[in-house]
Amino acid sequence: MTGGLTHQQVLDAGIDDWRLLMSPLQARFRTGDFATGLALVNRIGQAAEEADHHPDLDLRYAHLNVRLLSHDVDAVTERDVALARRISEIAREMGVEADPRSLSQVEVALDTPDPASVRPFWLAVLGVPGGAGGDDVRDREGDTDTLWFQPSGSEEGRQRFHYDVRVPPEVAQERIDAALAAGGTLVSDAAAPAYVVLADPDGNKVCVCTSAGRD
Repeated sequence: MTGGLTHQQVLDAGIDDWRLLMSPLQARFRTGDFATGLALVNRIGQAAEEADHHPDLDLRYAHLNVRLLSHDVDAVTERDVALARRISEIAREMGVEADPRSLSQVEVALDTPDPASVRPFWLAVLGVPGGAGGDDVRDREGDTDTLWFQPSGSEEGRQRFHYDVRVPPEVAQERIDAALAAGGTLVSDAAAPAYVVLADPDGNKVCVCTSAGRD
């Protein structure tokens, strides 16, 4: 996140429709139907051209997902905040409401004693260009979930893969509570609110993560 805004700086910007789950800045707009979503896409496209800064747009039948990132620094910057503010203005003009509590982002973590030795294999099998992502495997076109490597021991029987589920900070506790009520157990909350480790009834672990506590 070198050169980028922190979790607190994004909060201070007052862009209430948007959340910094980790990176990029994200929003979801409840359009209600495809035609309204398409009209919103066209308005956003015009604003993006005027700003010479372009979001990733994912249009579904009843909602539109928008992601903003300054790719030159691989981080969220003031340019993203400015365009986010303009997109929210457009949505309000169209009577479209944002739904930030529904946002989530999933990444996959692989425990390995030697990340450098396994990364080339995963780049190849997932079809991701070799220079992408630094120490992880990150598809810059957004078609494949990010895979990152968590250093571990080499003991047998360890869990190899786990999910990181990134959610808005205000949603994390209810997501954790729901998982516990569904039969899960709390493994560790020592790093909360950055992440809390849970396990399913078979002992498979998952981390519920937020951008809070990482500044």
